[in-house]
Amino acid sequence: MGIGFGDMIRTDCCIAGGGPAGIMLGYLLARQGLDVVMMEKHADFFRDFRGDTVHPSTMQVLHELGLLEKFLERPHQKTERIGVNFSGKLYEMVDFRHLPTVARYVAFMPQWEFLDFLADEASAYTGFRLMRSTHADELIIEAGKVCGVRASGDSGQIEVRASLTVACDGRESTLRPQSGLALTEKGAPIDVLWFSLPRERHHDANQSLGYIAPGGFLVTINRDTYWQCAFVIEKNGNARIRAAGLQAFRAKIAELAPHLADAACSIESWDGVKLLSVQVSRLETWWRTGFLAIGDAAHAMSPVGGVGINLALQDAVAAARILHRPLSTGALTDAVLEAVQARRHLPAKLTQAAQIFAHENLLLPAISAKTRLRVPLLIRALDAVPLLRRLPARAIGLGPRPEHWPKSLKPVDRD
Repeated sequence: MGIGFGDMIRTDCCIAGGGPAGIMLGYLLARQGLDVVMMEKHADFFRDFRGDTVHPSTMQVLHELGLLEKFLERPHQKTERIGVNFSGKLYEMVDFRHLPTVARYVAFMPQWEFLDFLADEASAYTGFRLMRSTHADELIIEAGKVCGVRASGDSGQIEVRASLTVACDGRESTLRPQSGLALTEKGAPIDVLWFSLPRERHHDANQSLGYIAPGGFLVTINRDTYWQCAFVIEKNGNARIRAAGLQAFRAKIAELAPHLADAACSIESWDGVKLLSVQVSRLETWWRTGFLAIGDAAHAMSPVGGVGINLALQDAVAAARILHRPLSTGALTDAVLEAVQARRHLPAKLTQAAQIFAHENLLLPAISAKTRLRVPLLIRALDAVPLLRRLPARAIGLGPRPEHWPKSLKPVDRD
């Protein structure tokens, strides 16, 4: 079905934002026979330094949908254990190998691969329409009800009228402020510098590691031919780091992880070092009549634990499971939207509380320390007692209230 700009389209659900929450929600609703229009402001999904940790909880849902084997054909790396190097000594902390899931590891996959995969699967259903290079500009609100979206693209303007409009357009959401829903900032004392370093494949083949030493915290994620690195800094400290110069930055990396000293020399300019301004915030109410926010649009997460993408996906699974029947029968009410939030608000709240605890009790003390750090009791206990490593594995790999897709919800026939 062709879509002409300047036209008015009617649909069951209009989704703004082609990130993990949006694409998963669009796929699941189309899978149940609903008509879905999805707007993605970019022409493709290719953007670097986005969340790319796919946790066991997400892969369990893909298994339940019959997609896991096909998903794992995409390029990815497996991580079964996570440790931290504390002032030169390795401490084992997390072991996913005992989780009650089909996939007992974290899969690191470029987010564009994951989004392309879901978009390809969704496009097989006649009701799914992905409008690329299309920006959701303005909510259409009539008599207090959200009735759709006005959008713009390369070819002009378009109006989409929908029974439900879902904001999946991220932490810098355009639609969320227009909804009138109040956002509560929880604050974050850190920011993160993202960059990549070349990797020799025989190094740390099955681990992603954190490196902690006085004045620094570095995370390295195995991406086969390179390390994806996160260097934690104090909030608004980017200008100070850059003013000190690249040589000092490379020296700090070498101090934290001596085996990466040569690799750090590959950073030839600040162009390859990207700033992630860390936010922790959430809506207290995620909905109003005709409108719902999920994923980062409802709750911006810290990168701690790499859980943001998986919480967004869990939101989408829960939302699709709760919404598909009311949307298909024309029985969507405020109570249904409230039920989505009731299902997902507590997991977001608990996860943010854990991230704030990590900010204040691990990350900030490490990056602000001037003298040798004492290894926290928790880290020493996890290293000493292997059985204990299963607890953070469940917290990270499954999270509070993991979602599932019922076998009873069979897909409609594909196109």
